[in-house]
Amino acid sequence: MIFETIANTGHEEVVFCHNKDAGLKAIIAIHNTVLGPSLGGLRMWPYKSEQEAINDVLRLSRGMTYKNAVAGLNLGGGKAVIIGDPAKDKSEALFRAFGRFVNSLNGRYITAEDVGIDVNDMEWVFRETSFVTGVHQVHGGSGDPSPFTAFGTLQGLMASLNACFGNEDVGKYSYAVQGAGHVGMEFIKLLREHDAKVYVTDINKQLVQRAVDDYGCTAVGLDEIYDTDAEVYSPCALGGTITMETLGRLKCKVICGAANNQLASNEIGDEVSRRGLFYAPDYAVNAGGVMNISLEIDGYNRERAMRMMRTIYHNVSRIFEIAKRDGIPTYLAADRLAEERISTIGKLRLPHLSAVAPSFQGRRGN
Repeated sequence: MIFETIANTGHEEVVFCHNKDAGLKAIIAIHNTVLGPSLGGLRMWPYKSEQEAINDVLRLSRGMTYKNAVAGLNLGGGKAVIIGDPAKDKSEALFRAFGRFVNSLNGRYITAEDVGIDVNDMEWVFRETSFVTGVHQVHGGSGDPSPFTAFGTLQGLMASLNACFGNEDVGKYSYAVQGAGHVGMEFIKLLREHDAKVYVTDINKQLVQRAVDDYGCTAVGLDEIYDTDAEVYSPCALGGTITMETLGRLKCKVICGAANNQLASNEIGDEVSRRGLFYAPDYAVNAGGVMNISLEIDGYNRERAMRMMRTIYHNVSRIFEIAKRDGIPTYLAADRLAEERISTIGKLRLPHLSAVAPSFQGRRGN
């Protein structure tokens, strides 16, 4: 069944990683390396079943191919998941064992942090492999990518406001932000710096209270976030929150947030378009983090990273233009933009590994 599945999804390689002594059960999925070696984060999650973990890593790695392509990076798409509870199952041995599996791929997959993982965890992975991004600044890394993801999301938001309202005045509108984690809180901070009205919700009530106390947000319940009068709905937690039921409750004109896979299905994307909502495709909007860490491959420079992330405005604007020109939903327009770049560059047959791998030599921690 797994071969049939990856044949349908177009994956090149799926690696199952197991180390009994370390308690490691992980999956690395490499979707596409036409543009370059696959880059994508490591997620740790208490999946209910191995099949659920497989489905997630296949879906996320494919999304990284499209995200990296639209972002203009010379990188393919990959992802990794560790089956486990990040609140109690983390250990040095676990992450070092995972690092060895990453190293065995010799640069075909470059890892980074994602849900359930932080910079400290990446430090242990870095002990075993140089193919890691998002490591601490002392190793030439850029650290926590959350502020960069949030800044990139703001660029996508400004492009969305311009497409919908004809201006980029962030403070003129109100926002329903779902999720106040690392990225969500950074995004909230940026919105409030523009004096925007922000409704916020999160499963963690302490984070919601921080958003209220520190940034002057308005707290709402987990389910009430869909019923606010906000002009922009910003999902910044886990994906799949835009369903037929929630879509019917939203009063917004724009959907733009940092979460991955916001649409529950392609059919929902079609319905969003039919209703005349301006949906900024998530993987184009939230590419700031991956743009930032990609620069670690050649030598990190913060100024260059900030300049690169401003291209998200152009990318999202281009997607709206394609959607209008071709009469298609924006999620399809984003896919079309990504696929065209992969096809064009793929014909050049770039020897990507020989160009990338040497720059990682000598980076490993000790």
